[in-house]
Amino acid sequence: MYEYEISQFRSAELIRRAEYERLAREAVRSRRAVRREAARHAAEGEVNTSRPRRYRFPRAA
Repeated sequence: MYEYEISQFRSAELIRRAEYERLAREAVRSRRAVRREAARHAAEGEVNTSRPRRYRFPRAA
């Protein structure tokens, strides 16, 4: 009888652990997808100009 209960407990624990690991992998995949999407939008979006604006166009003399 005890062996059966121990087996049921171990089985339930393994199922919980597997579900936790699936959720963790899903969270990692989701974060990666968000980062990839943000990087893609950044690449398509505005041009990054790290120069000060005053150097964009020379003044007319």
